[in-house]
Amino acid sequence: MADTEAKVDVEEVDSNDDGHGDTDFSKALMKNPEVLAAVQAHLNMPSPAEYIKSLPKSVRRRIRALKRLQSETNKIESKFYEEVHELERKYSVQYAPFYQRRREIVTAHTEPSDAECEWPSDEEDELADELKEKAKIEEITEGKEGEAEAKKPDESTKGIPEFWLTTFKNVEMLAEMIQDHDEPILKHLQDVELKINENTGFTLSFVFEPNDYFTNAVLTKEYFIRFSVEEDNPLGYEGPDIIKCKGCTIDWKKGKNVTVKVVKKVQKHKGRGTKRTVTKTVQADSFFNFFSPPQVEDDEELDDEMQALLTADFEIGHFFRENLVPRAILYFTGEALDEDDDYDPEGEEEENEGEEEEEEDDDEHPALPAHKGHKGKQEECKQQ
Repeated sequence: MADTEAKVDVEEVDSNDDGHGDTDFSKALMKNPEVLAAVQAHLNMPSPAEYIKSLPKSVRRRIRALKRLQSETNKIESKFYEEVHELERKYSVQYAPFYQRRREIVTAHTEPSDAECEWPSDEEDELADELKEKAKIEEITEGKEGEAEAKKPDESTKGIPEFWLTTFKNVEMLAEMIQDHDEPILKHLQDVELKINENTGFTLSFVFEPNDYFTNAVLTKEYFIRFSVEEDNPLGYEGPDIIKCKGCTIDWKKGKNVTVKVVKKVQKHKGRGTKRTVTKTVQADSFFNFFSPPQVEDDEELDDEMQALLTADFEIGHFFRENLVPRAILYFTGEALDEDDDYDPEGEEEENEGEEEEEEDDDEHPALPAHKGHKGKQEECKQQ
């Protein structure tokens, strides 16, 4: 009888639709006692913790046994990541000669042999011809009118000019870090080296030729990783965590420090009304702030802003380690970036919209949260 009444109510709504059919349909549906009972049961559904507490003691005992098993498997997983790290360290020795050869070619230390240059490059040659033609039409200048014309690369050019600066600027995450005053310095960057450290993490070394900005030949950034399971949270293990990152001191030459700027402020005396100009040194936006990460004590509680800074810092370090150093030439040419362009954002959006509609139609079975893999976990910067 209840079903019949519900059907009659719905039919009446359909026949008297005044543009508010969805709302009236919902009201009619809620008159159905069975629907009301189902909604009430859903609202009264206990939380997972309440549900566990409601279980018999014997069942809760078995749950504790499963947690112990999980703890033991987490320990094994941590050992797996330790061995993976050691394997990466082992193979990094085999990569080293190839990275060294790359540096020699980029910096014009040596010329590659004909055999080394054997690689299909029709598209590159076409692009080069287009650029030459464009250069004939456009005048390349270094800024304001009257300055000397920028030197164009020609056949006498040595090595690959501005290799690392161009590579960095092709990556959006790094391009956002680079300011105009950073570019003349990064033109002197000759190499970015990666060293996998034993049991601790990895170190990035930025090798510079002699320049007018600082006396350091190498700037370093070291990342420390914890592979083991935390004793006070054995069930929370999701893979290796960054626990600390350490930069280096840059020995800037006088007046060349681009990470600071001098600002002038006018102060007015409250009583006498006199004014004075005060100069203050403050931090300036610069790529080279990368070498001065926030220092946090091991037991210090982090606010959201600090946690976000540290997370972003490790994401950058992780990107250098996993992508940029091993495949620098593909980021220089843009080929590594082209892989991301194969995906259609609009198509993805349409697909997501369809998924949302399906979720709305199936309220009794809400979608489970996406699984967070270990690679995603590695990209977090966690200071503890």
